[in-house]
Amino acid sequence: MIEVSARIASLILGAAEARGVAPTELARRAGFDLALLQDADATMSIDVEDALWNGAAELTGDDLFGLHSTALLRPGMLDVLDYVVRTAPTIRESMDRLARYNRLMHSDAVFTVSDQGDRVRIEHAFASPGRRPSLHASDMTIASLIVVARQLSGGPLAALSVELPHEKRHVDAYAEVFGVAPHFDRPIGAIELARDDVDRPCPTADAALGQVMLRHAELLLAALPAPAATFASRVKQLLATKIDGGMLSLAAAARELRMSERSLQRKLADENLTFEDLVDELRQDLARRYLADPKIAIGEVAYLLGYSEPSAFHRAFKRWTGVTPTEARRRAA
Repeated sequence: MIEVSARIASLILGAAEARGVAPTELARRAGFDLALLQDADATMSIDVEDALWNGAAELTGDDLFGLHSTALLRPGMLDVLDYVVRTAPTIRESMDRLARYNRLMHSDAVFTVSDQGDRVRIEHAFASPGRRPSLHASDMTIASLIVVARQLSGGPLAALSVELPHEKRHVDAYAEVFGVAPHFDRPIGAIELARDDVDRPCPTADAALGQVMLRHAELLLAALPAPAATFASRVKQLLATKIDGGMLSLAAAARELRMSERSLQRKLADENLTFEDLVDELRQDLARRYLADPKIAIGEVAYLLGYSEPSAFHRAFKRWTGVTPTEARRRAA
C-alpha cells in the first residue's frame, strides 16, 4: 500500500480552511482521522490523500485547488524534509535533497534531477507500474517546485518548460504560476529551470542547521522499510532495456527472467496485471515521450515502439488517448 505523510493532510486541510471549509467536514468526507495530525510520524493511504484533494476542490468550488494551494507554502510545513530542502546552498542542491529524502513524505513518489544542457530538469513520477498522481496532487507537487525555488532565490524565477500528466485546461492560470504555459497530457510531471538560476547561491542557505537536519533525515530514512520492487516493475524494466531490438515477446521475457511463461504470467496475475498490460503501458509512456520530441517522425516512433506497421501504432495510440499521434503532437506544441 502506498503511504503518505499526514503532513500532506495538514497542508490540504489548512488550504481548504483558508477558503472557509471546516477541517472536520473535509476530514469526514475523506475518511481522515484528525487525531493523526498530532503524530509527527503518522501516515495515511494514498486513497485518503486523493479523497482529501478531491473533497477540498469540491467544497471550495475550485477545480484548480491543488495549483492554488501552493500559495500557502511556508517553511516547516513538511517538517524535516522542508528544512533539509530550504537550508541548501543552491536550488540545485535543494532539489537533489528532495530527490533523496522525499520517501520521508511519500512511499512511492520519486523525483529525478538531471542536467539537460543549459537546463536542469526535475521529474516526478510514481515507482509503482500503472500508478500516477491524481490531478490536484500532481498540480501541487510540480507547482511547489517553482514556488519554493522562488522563495529560496529571494526573487522572481520562471520555469523554462513544464509538463503535466493530465488533460489540457486553464492554460492561463497555469502560466501565471509557472511563468510559462505547460505541456499537458505528458506521461510524467516535470519542470525545467535555467542552470544559472539553480546554481546561484540561496540567501536562505544555512550550513549549520542544514547539517543538523541532514543527519536527522538520514536517521529517519534508515528507519524506513526498504522500498519493495514489484515483480511487474522488474518485467517492465526488462522490456524497456530490450526495446531497441523490438518489444520482447512473452517467451523471450520468460527466458530472460529464467522462468517459464506460465510462472511469469502467474506472478503478474498476483499483482492483477498481464504481460500485455505491461507492454501496452510501456508503449504508451514511451509514445508520449517520443511524440514530445518534434525531431522524431511519427513513423519512427512506431518503429521505436516495436510496431511492424505505423497503422498499428496509430490504432493503439487512439485507443489509449482518443486522438491520433498527429493530433496529440499538434495539441502539445
